[in-house]
Amino acid sequence: MTTDLTVPARTGPDVASIQRRTLRLLFGTQIIGGIGVTIGIAVGALLAARIAGTAVAGLAQSAAVVGGALLAVPVTRIMNGHGRRPGLAVAYLVGAAGAVLVVLATVTRSVPLLFLGMLLFGGGTAANLQARYAAVDLAEPARRGRQLSLIVWATTIGAVAAPNFAALADEVTSGWGLPTLAGPFAFSAAAFVLAAGVLVVLLRPDPLLTARRLAAADAPVAPPAAPDVTPPPGAVVAAAPAARRGAGMRVAWQVVRGRPAARLGIAAVAVGHVVMVAVMSMTPVRLGESHDDAAVLRVVGIVLSLHIAGMYALSPLVGWLTDRFGRRAVILGGVGLLLAACAVAGTAGHHTPRLSVGLVLLGLGWSGTMVAGSTLLSESVPAAVRPSVQGFSDLTMGLAGAGAAAVSGFVMRAGYPVLTLLAAIAVVPLVALALRPVPAGVSDEPTGVSDEPAGASDKEE
Repeated sequence: MTTDLTVPARTGPDVASIQRRTLRLLFGTQIIGGIGVTIGIAVGALLAARIAGTAVAGLAQSAAVVGGALLAVPVTRIMNGHGRRPGLAVAYLVGAAGAVLVVLATVTRSVPLLFLGMLLFGGGTAANLQARYAAVDLAEPARRGRQLSLIVWATTIGAVAAPNFAALADEVTSGWGLPTLAGPFAFSAAAFVLAAGVLVVLLRPDPLLTARRLAAADAPVAPPAAPDVTPPPGAVVAAAPAARRGAGMRVAWQVVRGRPAARLGIAAVAVGHVVMVAVMSMTPVRLGESHDDAAVLRVVGIVLSLHIAGMYALSPLVGWLTDRFGRRAVILGGVGLLLAACAVAGTAGHHTPRLSVGLVLLGLGWSGTMVAGSTLLSESVPAAVRPSVQGFSDLTMGLAGAGAAAVSGFVMRAGYPVLTLLAAIAVVPLVALALRPVPAGVSDEPTGVSDEPAGASDKEE
């Protein structure tokens, strides 16, 4: 059983102080990590297209998404045993190693090395995504949506500016003998290492370990039994929470399967990500069809900056709406924005301003499904299995997004409008799930949610 000796005594002010410190620290590392992730994403498809061809440009992007998804499994295991701090740090360091491999692949023009590098580069995305869950470990129920969205929003500061740094990174690294488009990944590696170092040194006490300690203290404990007496069936014992920490993906699936709210949360996150990845990853290629090499990086930087602003800039408002009007309502609002985005971008032709509007709407729709879906998922499962379920959600989201990115490169042969049409069709199942009647006794309103203590029953209330 892992123990965090830095956890203070259980008092209201201490918990509030830990939460404020955790939010400030996560806010800062999200800025750094956002720069690292986005500056690579901004040129990833272009780099892959130049080394391996346009048809497989989407596969390179999907490799990063798959890497982020698969890394959710070992990162979750680390968090289960040791807390958020080492899990986030390991994910960032793997992302840094991947960025270095992409630089080497650019120098050697090695396609296998490029794909391996992009696979590991997904570690940066895995860390940024898992950080949002660390923000709600100690959050009050009525403020979960806002505090989760605050960490999502923090990515804006670095991510919006990052695509525009691509050209600058190339200029700086050209003196090192690096080829075009390699520089942004060198900057990504440095950003990931910095984020990991800050977390290792400063994220103390660990929010997940603190939350488990508090949940264990609140859990009912069976009266002491004689040494030769077996505890009665169903009795809650102090060791139960520790046993659940080893829960893997199979246990996570079993918990989610019996909880309609958790299923909706995972579906919202996954479907929103599928639509966003499919359309966004091929937008640089679309812009490359109508702009020459001298202008394409600048135009891609502007369009993706607007898209990322849509993803993150209004997330605090999305979080407030999630707490005020409920998780399900905001998920449906996000779905409507995703459909509008596909319609605008798909009919924009080569009109860059209209395409930019479509990408902003795409980001806003993703924000709605991500914030509301993640909040709904986190509060729908017991604390003892929450990290595993959150890892399962990110695994599902990543693999679904990877499939979309892989297919998008091939769909581009039929045209960008066809890609946006298929992305819109992918939203339909989520609409059906979100509109299903809520079972009696189940609510997605913040006032109706309780933070179930570790070791509590998994039965749906």
